Amino acid sequence: MNPPAMPVLATDSSDQDVFRSPPHNIEAERALIGAIMLNNRAYESVSDYLRAEHFSDAVHAKVFESASRLMEQGHQATPITLKTYLEQDPIVQEAGGMAYLTSLANSVVTIINAGDYGRLIYDLFLRRELINVGQDMVNEAFDSDLDQTALNQIEDSEQKLFDLSSKGQTEGGFQQFEHALTYAIDIAEAAHRREGALAGTTTGLKDLDSKLGGLHPSDLLILAGRPAMGKTALATTIAFNAAQHFQNTDREEDRGKLVAFFSLEMSSEQLATRILAERARLSSHDIRTGRLAHDDFGRLVSASQELYSLPLFIDDTAAITISAMRTRCRRLARQARSDKHNGLGLIVVDYLQLLDGSTSARAENRVQEISAISRGLKAIAKELDVPVLALSQLSRAVEQREDKRPQLSDLRESGSIEQDADAVMFVYREEYYLERKQPQREAYDREDSYQEKMLKWQSDMETVHNVAEVIIGKQRHGPTGTVKLLFEPSFTHFDNLADMSHLPEEMG
Repeated sequence: MNPPAMPVLATDSSDQDVFRSPPHNIEAERALIGAIMLNNRAYESVSDYLRAEHFSDAVHAKVFESASRLMEQGHQATPITLKTYLEQDPIVQEAGGMAYLTSLANSVVTIINAGDYGRLIYDLFLRRELINVGQDMVNEAFDSDLDQTALNQIEDSEQKLFDLSSKGQTEGGFQQFEHALTYAIDIAEAAHRREGALAGTTTGLKDLDSKLGGLHPSDLLILAGRPAMGKTALATTIAFNAAQHFQNTDREEDRGKLVAFFSLEMSSEQLATRILAERARLSSHDIRTGRLAHDDFGRLVSASQELYSLPLFIDDTAAITISAMRTRCRRLARQARSDKHNGLGLIVVDYLQLLDGSTSARAENRVQEISAISRGLKAIAKELDVPVLALSQLSRAVEQREDKRPQLSDLRESGSIEQDADAVMFVYREEYYLERKQPQREAYDREDSYQEKMLKWQSDMETVHNVAEVIIGKQRHGPTGTVKLLFEPSFTHFDNLADMSHLPEEMG
């Protein structure tokens, strides 16, 4: 049980120091406990959210805790039944023992206001906790810890306030099925009015959108792949397409939304260079090394002007924590609304294993840390009602199989990731593995055998050239399956395969 907040030093109008008692209401606590002992059904109006630690008086906390335990075991909680548990308790004895307990029950006139008393007790508890958070903020600000910057302290304080606001709710619980049914019909009606248009955020890739129905609010989507498969390129393409959609769409509910991209592996400049190379159809390596012709530089400038006002925000903080990520997303969403935008439309995380989990989870083991991270990402998606696309590594087990197509079991520290995700997708490029199987002349005794293998290899390479597969291994709201996309490695660019009838000149 948390100790009561210490008295708070304040200054009155005469500039004399006085002590203010933390917010509490002993009468409400007495009335609630008395009502519960008079009629145990009064407990049902507060049992969802009220706990012993929410009481300011230690005696009342002890009595409420014992009464709760008795009722949850199916017994009656009365002064007589509570006597066995409380008559030897030093805290209760100091307050007057069983005589005090009896006085609580005898002082109650009605149980009608029990719910109001419970909400008041809980509200006053939150106020005391708020005072504690404020005192901690002041003390930490005075503490000159070089490892904890002022911005870190602000993020920690925001997290504490968020935790406090979501600690418990006095409302909620069951709702009648007819209300849920009405909401479901409203969703179906809205989908019908769209006449086949996407319900979620577009990826800009038609076949993938068709399979997923877009990226849906509150969903956690995992995009996994081995190195060199192009998962960052695909995530960048999706982020760009979504941002462009939010900038140009006629859909009122989407217009003006922002895309948040957490790049834990690449700097914001490297990520911007990738997007710029993709839009200008230039090699990002040539851009970095300055190997651009005059015409190429003109295309670069033209593409940069197109991208200048894109509603895409990049955070390249290394090893950012889940709590800091949540804080920054909430802050960006608030900023977006104050700037007449429509809030956040998509969050992309590249990649999950580079996030910093909680200290306690990290101290136990890596699997539990990843579990805390995946749960945290799902919580962000639900809280902000926005799709979260998180990239993930795959284990090396893929490389040991003849068929290199990934499976759900290949996710590194996979259990919790697979469980928390609403959809799991894998990026796979057969071309990457096939080109490493090019027949070598010295491996064959006869020329005709070598030529036969070489022709077969070339034919297979033509079939998979610039083709990538997105394998949907799990989808909570729809079908699984495989979607084929065009991938141009020179530009790290994904596009619809069916709509691209030509290849880049240098690759044709």
